[in-house]
Amino acid sequence: MTMAAGDHRGAGVITPRAEADRIVAVPLRHPVRNVLAVLLLVAVGAFVRDAAFNRPAYDWASVGDYLFDDRVVRAALVTVELTVLSMIGAVVLGTVLSVMRISPNPVLKGIAWTYVWIFRGTPVYVQLVFWGLLSTIYKTVTVGIPFTDVSSTLVVEQAVSLFWIAVLALALNEAAYMAEIIRAGLTSVDPGQTEAATALGMSWWQTMSRIIIPQSMSVIIPPTGNEVISMLKVTSLVTAVPLSTDLYMRTRDISAETFNPIPLLIVASIWYLFFTSVLMAGQYVLERRFARQTRHVDVGPDATAGPTGEEHA
Repeated sequence: MTMAAGDHRGAGVITPRAEADRIVAVPLRHPVRNVLAVLLLVAVGAFVRDAAFNRPAYDWASVGDYLFDDRVVRAALVTVELTVLSMIGAVVLGTVLSVMRISPNPVLKGIAWTYVWIFRGTPVYVQLVFWGLLSTIYKTVTVGIPFTDVSSTLVVEQAVSLFWIAVLALALNEAAYMAEIIRAGLTSVDPGQTEAATALGMSWWQTMSRIIIPQSMSVIIPPTGNEVISMLKVTSLVTAVPLSTDLYMRTRDISAETFNPIPLLIVASIWYLFFTSVLMAGQYVLERRFARQTRHVDVGPDATAGPTGEEHA
């Protein structure tokens, strides 16, 4: 049958009736929300302008002078070292504690639970003060071979520096939190995964490294990233040890010399914000990386199959 001229029923042609039946969606307007957003921006702009031009106490010139001062930069590096070393120790000890918590051995489970209970239940500042008094409690430590005269006596105050005492105190405190995070990640994996790995003849280490840990990382990474950022800020409390070479204490010492504390507080805050921003970006990248590993892709015999097993058009 031949289509008559002027017939608009051809494929892909919208008829007047179909045009009339189309629904035109109009976005809902939010005038109150828009007004509040504008008022908020105006308030923030007014605050920034007031801080920049009308508050001489901020002393922005001094902020610029001390932001990259050698003493401040070295102190910032000490803060990073405290954070990294403490988190490494916390992750290692937290992993051991988490394995003890899920162990069927009641003694190991009880020891791990008691550790977590004590270090999570007492303030970190109190713990730092306690570890700062370590040389008062243990003035000397004698190490030797039992039933022999071979021994060596160490003076604790001389053998252990305040820096490493601070690292030890921060790591021991953080290990209690990391133990719970890692335990939550390990127990989030279906027990059937372990049973399947055992049925395939995989050893315990192969099961953990190839099956359990990769799947649990999507649960472990987000809270661990938060703990790293929290650790960076907690290093400002090492004055309780007392350690005075970290970022906060160094800027406070400089402000005591200049009698101008506010600009140095701003300097310290800028450095902390810079480090936390870098850590947040790294956490985002890691989360995306391990999230990709948890996606299931069906691989069929057809090379054109998509992620759901359906062919692409």
